Amino acid sequence: MSDPTRPAAQLHPRNRHQQRYDFPTLCASSPELALFMRQTPKGNRAIDFTDPQAIKALNRALLKHWYGIEGWGIPDGYLCPPIPGRADYIHHLADLLASSHHGVLPRGEQIQVLDIGCGANCIYPLIGHSEYQWQFTGADIEPRSLASAQKILDANPALAAHIRLQQQPDPQCCFSQIIQPNDRYDLTLCNPPFHTSPEQMTKGNQRKWKHPGKWDGSAVDSSLNFGGQSNELWCDGGEVAFISRMIRESVQFGAQVYWFTCLVSKQTTLAAIEPVLQEVGIEQRQTLVMTQGLKTSRFIAWSFLTPAQRQLWQQQRWG
Repeated sequence: MSDPTRPAAQLHPRNRHQQRYDFPTLCASSPELALFMRQTPKGNRAIDFTDPQAIKALNRALLKHWYGIEGWGIPDGYLCPPIPGRADYIHHLADLLASSHHGVLPRGEQIQVLDIGCGANCIYPLIGHSEYQWQFTGADIEPRSLASAQKILDANPALAAHIRLQQQPDPQCCFSQIIQPNDRYDLTLCNPPFHTSPEQMTKGNQRKWKHPGKWDGSAVDSSLNFGGQSNELWCDGGEVAFISRMIRESVQFGAQVYWFTCLVSKQTTLAAIEPVLQEVGIEQRQTLVMTQGLKTSRFIAWSFLTPAQRQLWQQQRWG
């Protein structure tokens, strides 16, 4: 497995996290991180990547140093995201927009993005606005998650005009009651729950930690997430059911969104959702692969806009 002091290789070229973590610089930006620094058996200075509090401190330091985000935090037991991997999704989404805009990266406040399940960490809106100045709506079903995300925004007043939060009152819906009749979104994104049950989630975590390796990092996977609430990690039917439901629901909003997208954790899920993609009659779709060292992830993108509608969208919204 990968060395946790080094973000996974082969990240997106614009990803800021290409090199080994520069712990002295990060500690200078966020002195709290120094409290978690230890000397490994190999004589290196690093944090203990099996300690959830150390991971949170690292995330706070990364977000402050690279993106100017102050006071990031999440309640105990909530999903703690690996920053390099989350940033990769954002950069690949930017490339997706550029592929629809003659290779030009659309930047600025005219780009509207909807994050389905922004969670307590609000990570995609934070990185997406910092990197590309996009406007975000972060939707979630859980009030406590939204309260945590709002606390992060309150610590960063400059973000208040660019990231708005909205509660989804129906846990079976993604877009309904969030997308209003006059809304237009250039992108939607989602990191869906992928386990089918709490039991499967528990077994998966046990497999991950059965041989966690030594603290020197020789066998600890730095992409592991710590914590996670039920709605973040599992749902009935797992990611196949969730993504299938999302695709079917997206039909009624097809004229209001340029690209719908969703992360897909398992290669086998692509075959399982293929009949649904054919059923709804989309105009175009893509599967984009993201390689991060030994780990390969992917997301699907689909659109209902006709060529004429796409051209008009580009002219009116992207200049």
